[in-house]
Amino acid sequence: MHYENLKAILKRDGSSLTKPRKIVFDLLLDQEPQSMQVLARRAEDKVNRATVYRTIELFERLGIVHRLNIGWKYKIELSDIFAEHHHHFYCTNCGAATAITSNAMLETMIDSLASKEGLNPRGHQLEIYGLCSRCNAR
Repeated sequence: MHYENLKAILKRDGSSLTKPRKIVFDLLLDQEPQSMQVLARRAEDKVNRATVYRTIELFERLGIVHRLNIGWKYKIELSDIFAEHHHHFYCTNCGAATAITSNAMLETMIDSLASKEGLNPRGHQLEIYGLCSRCNAR
């Protein structure tokens, strides 16, 4: 199912699902958000660094992945097309990113606030910052 969606999105753009694109996609599938450095390191035996960056650039333009901005850094993860919608908690001490399952009441509130302002959102990201349980226990 994931590959069919990926192929369809690429095809609409006039692109195809090449082996390097599939490898990069697989490295993101069912994973926590990753920095480009980590992603390139994980791909290094299969795909060169420049190809990883070009593939992520294409995937980002097509909405296959999105950036999660963390201060002046960012991490990459698959968009809600390929993963269940969720939010993130970032530890300001150790940098750990934890997915927080979406909450229906929160989603309704976000939609309601946007509607009240006459906005028609296409998506959103919510990041919560603080100390994770490990760092908080220290």
